[in-house]
Amino acid sequence: MALDGLKLSESAVQYAVAIATKQKAYLVGVFLDDITYHSYKIYELTTAEGVSESKRARLEEGDKEKRTQAVTHFNEACEKAGISYSIHHDRNIALQELLHESIYADLLIIENGETLTHYAENPPTRFVRELLEGVQCPVLVVPHQYKAIENVSILYDGEPSSVFATRMFSYIFGDAGIKETEVVTVTKSKHSSHVPDNRLMKEFMKRHLPYARYTMLKGDPEMEILNHLRTYYNNTLIVLGAYRRGMVSRWFRPSMADLLMTEVKMPLFIAHNK
Repeated sequence: MALDGLKLSESAVQYAVAIATKQKAYLVGVFLDDITYHSYKIYELTTAEGVSESKRARLEEGDKEKRTQAVTHFNEACEKAGISYSIHHDRNIALQELLHESIYADLLIIENGETLTHYAENPPTRFVRELLEGVQCPVLVVPHQYKAIENVSILYDGEPSSVFATRMFSYIFGDAGIKETEVVTVTKSKHSSHVPDNRLMKEFMKRHLPYARYTMLKGDPEMEILNHLRTYYNNTLIVLGAYRRGMVSRWFRPSMADLLMTEVKMPLFIAHNK
């Protein structure tokens, strides 16, 4: 999981610890201690005599203390849950470090509002969007408030990317602890009411997530998916593929993931084959 020690995401910690506990997984807390990133703004250092080095030292010490407290909080959460874990301190450019870490990860967890700057942004932030375009493993993008995951909604359009995302989800999560799994497909009103590649997809799901049910919607994909998801409580996880620009997907283009991060307060499991 990716963590900003200066603005620790409590929800990311809760999601990561809950998942690691349920899956008996090993959790790595990646603290992105980018040396170019501080909690203070440059103008706070300015005095009538110029830049105050003594003030800089005090603010740097404050940042160091915040980061120490964040690590302590993460340690305590993992120890209380009884999970195996370790901590990485990545002190170079945050995005580059995290992309490198993702090569060796099975899943990366990050809050949708993470910026790694002292500025706040609405989700999806620039940092999260750039991460999703270059990441080397599936990502769980979580909302600001934690809700235990009980249901799963898989967005499926018949493209390889959506099948890949479903496969990766089943490998990592299975259906342990999930009350209900559904496969959501949107078609135009004149099209068939069957899911794309109906026989193959249902055989695939029988092997991976055998208890899934199928929901067919008709109309504009973005509008229908949003309306459908808004009928759920926030304890539903959404699975989708093909975040990167240029992927050949009918509706899981970047705007779909961006739209979901903006409009629904649910965790998103995003995986794209390259």
